[in-house]
Amino acid sequence: MSLTVGLYMDIDAGGDELEDVESFDANITHNLNTMAGKAGIYFYVWRPEELGIEVAGQMIETLRDGVERMKKFPEYFKQFNASNGWGTYEDFVPWLEKYLEACIRYPKAKISIWR
Repeated sequence: MSLTVGLYMDIDAGGDELEDVESFDANITHNLNTMAGKAGIYFYVWRPEELGIEVAGQMIETLRDGVERMKKFPEYFKQFNASNGWGTYEDFVPWLEKYLEACIRYPKAKISIWR
């Protein structure tokens, strides 16, 4: 099972209604949810709607803090690597960095989560 995160923006494409355009899409295994919890970002990444988060700009500070924490203490976080190899620190940090970059680039984009 996996988590897919999408960022969408409404644009005027010339039709009668605004269109949702995807600006970012990324998928990661649920096996990393414990690591995310230890980094203090589980609800932000997996369940932002439960925190009232709707747009990417609301994620920036917490994602930045989580990535910094994980990079500062890699050995601590590596202990939460999935035993089956599907979900590792080495996979998760770059994924989070790309998500953070997209949030910074598209701060008004709507967040969509598929679990």
